[in-house]
Amino acid sequence: MAKSANPSKKTQWTTLLIIDSQAVRNTCNAEVASKGFCHYKCTNGIKRHLAVDTLGFPFFTHCTKANVSDDKGLIELLSLNLDYFRAKPVNIPKITILLDHGYHPDALKTALQAIYPQIMTKIRFQLAPKPTPAEKAAAGKTGFVPVPARWIVERSNAWMERCKSLVKNFERTLAHATAKLNLCFIRLMLKRLANE
Repeated sequence: MAKSANPSKKTQWTTLLIIDSQAVRNTCNAEVASKGFCHYKCTNGIKRHLAVDTLGFPFFTHCTKANVSDDKGLIELLSLNLDYFRAKPVNIPKITILLDHGYHPDALKTALQAIYPQIMTKIRFQLAPKPTPAEKAAAGKTGFVPVPARWIVERSNAWMERCKSLVKNFERTLAHATAKLNLCFIRLMLKRLANE
């Protein structure tokens, strides 16, 4: 939620959040409590859950063990930030949460409504479209074709990997890993502001 310095201006609410997770390997510094194995990515480490805006900057961040599923990680991420959704008026458009096909919207709705029954009056889940073979052929493309909206969060993941301290998880705890993730993006945003 962007707060204005001018009290006469209305608070701005986002209308789109793009969600993704990234599994990264632990170093020997990590505590046992922060270690997990992601079978899908064959990674022994942690998983970073990221909700970004349309510029690719983080709205919410959360780190879990790598064996935590994408669905469970997203539920934890949104649960930690329920105050944002509680404060959002119901008379404005819902926030669209764009997901890839590794998430299960029906299961997410059920779990989140058990935590905050009114949440689905304020958000809606949408799976990112996948181009069909016919659409690829019409565009003269083959193989992997990036989806523009999904590519925003993939680019954010790439920004993290350019930060040397985030190439692997060097932190002892998940809280420290989340803090390091936030610091990386704070530095990036400050650099962008300094160049304006």
